[in-house]
Amino acid sequence: MEPTPQEMATVGRALKRLRSSPVAWEPVTTGGHTPARRWVVTLEDGTRAFVKVATDDLTASWLREEHRYYAIMRGAPFMPRYVGWYDDGRRPALALEDLSSAEWPPPWTPGRVEAVLSALERVHRWPVPDDTPSAADPRLELRDGWDEIERDPEPFLALGLCSAGWLERAMPVLCEAAHAAPLEGEALLHFDVRSDNVCFRPDGTAILVDWSWTSVGNPLLDVAFWLPSLRAEGGPAPGVVLDATDGLDRLAACAAGFFGAHAARPPIPTAPHVRSTQLRQARTALPWAARALGLPPP
Repeated sequence: MEPTPQEMATVGRALKRLRSSPVAWEPVTTGGHTPARRWVVTLEDGTRAFVKVATDDLTASWLREEHRYYAIMRGAPFMPRYVGWYDDGRRPALALEDLSSAEWPPPWTPGRVEAVLSALERVHRWPVPDDTPSAADPRLELRDGWDEIERDPEPFLALGLCSAGWLERAMPVLCEAAHAAPLEGEALLHFDVRSDNVCFRPDGTAILVDWSWTSVGNPLLDVAFWLPSLRAEGGPAPGVVLDATDGLDRLAACAAGFFGAHAARPPIPTAPHVRSTQLRQARTALPWAARALGLPPP
């Protein structure tokens, strides 16, 4: 893969304040679930930077949203260092600290889990930028997963996560719990905590990348929606990470419905790995929700 002339020009402008031009481009082909193009570029003076370039209107809107938080929150210890930005009105480019030499999970160790929890505590204490969207906004569909599955259960059942009989018996409890999930709150949320969005500096500090889903709400949301993927990657069970905190059973139902409903949707042509990731999350989220709500195992 080679950069296009337009990408080279856009990235060059994003890095303009460094007063050095890119001389080498290394494509980043791992991680990431959007069709944005990713590069690690080396500049004339040896400096390296990670850059993301939008490829369509949707990735452009996500990059603009992500840039907003990097620009406002620059210097936050739980974020990569902000390097630069350029928006030509069509395909913007965001430049950040190169973290390719950092350690990326899995595997998960108790120390790494604790480092992520510590980073999230700092995130949740950080001042919330103006106009940050609420996690309770209906557009995020956090409470709607089980409603979607109830309307048309066949795509969900085809995932093999439970039987039709179990789903029919459990559905009233799951729906009620998801609708009662405590999403509201005043904490800043990263809201997309997964292994491909977390890395560790040499001192063990956790860094969170990809801030396009930043929201404000209940701080438990960041952890509750991370736990299914953590368990799926060999990490501890949700009950080991979090005690039976008030509302956690309803958040577990909310997460299981969200991941289950999305995993059952048609594949996304421009993001082919999203549904398989959501299915892995649903596989661990559903048994967790069942245990938390006192339901039989699915």
